[in-house]
Amino acid sequence: MRIARKANVEGIASPESARAYDLISRWPQFRFLRRLVVSELKKHHPDGTVVDVGCGPGYLIAVIAKSLPNLRQIIGVDVAEEMLEVAANNLAAAGLRERVKFQHGDVSALPFKANAVDFVVSTLSLHHWVAPQSALLEIHRVLKPGGQFLIFDLRRDSRRFFYWLLHFVTRFVVYPALRSINEPLGSVLASYTPDEVAALVSKAGFQRWHIKPGFGWMFIWGCKD
Repeated sequence: MRIARKANVEGIASPESARAYDLISRWPQFRFLRRLVVSELKKHHPDGTVVDVGCGPGYLIAVIAKSLPNLRQIIGVDVAEEMLEVAANNLAAAGLRERVKFQHGDVSALPFKANAVDFVVSTLSLHHWVAPQSALLEIHRVLKPGGQFLIFDLRRDSRRFFYWLLHFVTRFVVYPALRSINEPLGSVLASYTPDEVAALVSKAGFQRWHIKPGFGWMFIWGCKD
């Protein structure tokens, strides 16, 4: 579908929204998406320090920690302090807190020195970024030479059925705190098309990158030479 992009809020700004997002992140659909992301992540053989930008309630970090036990460190970054608190509690409950560090930060000003991390991963966050071009330049800055990023996000040019499904979920299924901010429909309306993402990545300094479209979503991978 050809729909004009509608910008969305960045971060989960209230405790009620954070709790609601935490609850829906436990749904089977989100578990499936996390398995999909980790399966794709493994293809790029991450090692060293992995940073999850926009880590939300931390469930992807938990799956990464269990699936890739040889990683030196996993760091979760989120712009919403409410989400970081939820994530820390979730990782502690899973017995994984010692392997994971959390830091408050914005993707356009990541709390790391240049050439400091080995891999950046981000899921369902790109469409929230206020300045995606600056964010991609910042990811390039913090990656070591040879470092990689993998972004998973929705795509606005999805099939009409996907929009109908998310409209139904937003109106009748999700918790009121999320419905009040038009989620999850608002997220797909704020997402990008593969062509739009290609234009952003091509200006971010990455010489090697590709986009892998899927049903309603896409993977964006890049490597810092």
